[in-house]
Amino acid sequence: MSIVSGLAVGPRFRVNLPGIWILALAGAGAACIPLVYLIVRAIGADAEAWSSVLSEGTLRLLVNTAALTVAVTASCAVLALPIAYLTERTDLPIAAFWRTITITPLAIPSYVGAFAFIIALGPRGSLQDVLAPLGVESLPQIYGFFGAWLTLTLFSFPYLLLVVRAGLRDIDPAIEETARSLGQSAWGAFWRITVPQLRVPIATGSLLVALYVISDFGAVSFMNYETFTWALYSRVRSVFDLSGAAVLSLVLVGLVAVVLIVDWSQRRNARYHRLGSGAARMPRRVQLRRWRWPATLALVLLMVLALLVPVAVLFHWLSIGLEQGETFPGLWSAALNSVYASALAGGVTVAVAIPIAIVIIRRPGLLARMVERLSYVGYALPGVVVAFALVFFSLRVIPTIYQTIITLIFAYAVLFLPQAIAGLRTSLVRIQPSLEEASRSLSRTPWQTFCSVTLPLIAPGVLAGFALVFLTTMKELPATVILAPIEFDTLATTLWGHTEEAFFARAAAASLLLLACATVPMFLLFGSDRELRS
Repeated sequence: MSIVSGLAVGPRFRVNLPGIWILALAGAGAACIPLVYLIVRAIGADAEAWSSVLSEGTLRLLVNTAALTVAVTASCAVLALPIAYLTERTDLPIAAFWRTITITPLAIPSYVGAFAFIIALGPRGSLQDVLAPLGVESLPQIYGFFGAWLTLTLFSFPYLLLVVRAGLRDIDPAIEETARSLGQSAWGAFWRITVPQLRVPIATGSLLVALYVISDFGAVSFMNYETFTWALYSRVRSVFDLSGAAVLSLVLVGLVAVVLIVDWSQRRNARYHRLGSGAARMPRRVQLRRWRWPATLALVLLMVLALLVPVAVLFHWLSIGLEQGETFPGLWSAALNSVYASALAGGVTVAVAIPIAIVIIRRPGLLARMVERLSYVGYALPGVVVAFALVFFSLRVIPTIYQTIITLIFAYAVLFLPQAIAGLRTSLVRIQPSLEEASRSLSRTPWQTFCSVTLPLIAPGVLAGFALVFLTTMKELPATVILAPIEFDTLATTLWGHTEEAFFARAAAASLLLLACATVPMFLLFGSDRELRS
């Protein structure tokens, strides 16, 4: 998912769809309900709940979460920058293949990767069995910080890669070629000229990775690395301490706010644009020469670790289960539930995003900017925080929706609304206002114009937003575990339950089916080497 700053806001065509502001404000306001109710609940907490925030345990959680976030974000940048450069600006063999395959880890949820690595590389894993005849009695522990860092790095670097790759394509190659004509080497021009111009894309991609790490629940749980999300889940599940969880959630929200402030401070003065009206052209490919095959080998090793090992481990355990006559009860119903919930979430989220995107693009101004900012609140909140906030909200305000599909879909919409808006913005800014004006001149009402002209033209954006929400919903774990209705098992919750019960063959089957379902929308979005830009 690539979100690149700086796209033109579009023509200032003032649409007058009746009720569009009401729909946009309602959608953006609904996205703020979890945060607002969380604040209200925390303010009403007793002194004991607030005193726990100042405890040594909370400080340890803060350090653990911050350390993991910084380490994973830095590692993803180290991977994404050279991969983007190699696949976009060099004569790397089969570059088109590498451009596609290097984003494929997006289809693997972090908790699936963690589960596979534990089975393969754990103290009693498959690698240990292979090395035992050679006298290797034990392997280093994969649990803890190292395991969480490795897993999250391998399955989140494509977020940054997509953004950096899109930014690299937007840079005028003449600047680099001028530097090389002045005596700079290819790598020297890259580090001194290109990387500084990628400051905004790097900051944007790093923000995506940082928010992903802070909100991650499955990988840190499997790797026994205690962060805020795991502590929140454990606190509510063990003692059902809702007030303490609300206060602790606000600390996590504060950490997210710090990340957002740092990101804003890094980008607020960044201005990279071309002076004059140049025409974009293809860059001259840098000759790798003796580095050609070492670079290819490095990519092969990375993909073996990020793709081949997890998939091979899952197939291995599935085959063991089949040989032993293992049954997979409820697997297909869980798959249907996952597809149903993801499709419903995609449809609802896109429907909510359409009026918001129209207001942002077609009615620019202070109120439109406020609507945009409010709609992004949920994206900055970890899924476990949104889930707990909706638990509080439904129990106290609307008890009839507690643990129903309504609450679950609402959580998905809050979490992934910006992804739907991103797809719609991309299509809306490309529509010429004259087309809508021509329709109005034929005596059509605003809504008739929207349905017959605007909606068909933004169909690609609608489909892109739907596919992106479908993909992320399919992989989402904490909100699903907490909010899913009783006996409404999805592939994510089925995998989670089988892993906790050590039914590895069943967990492997659920994981592989989840990967198959998630791969389809991912290749619809990125398989043709397209990125979502907003």
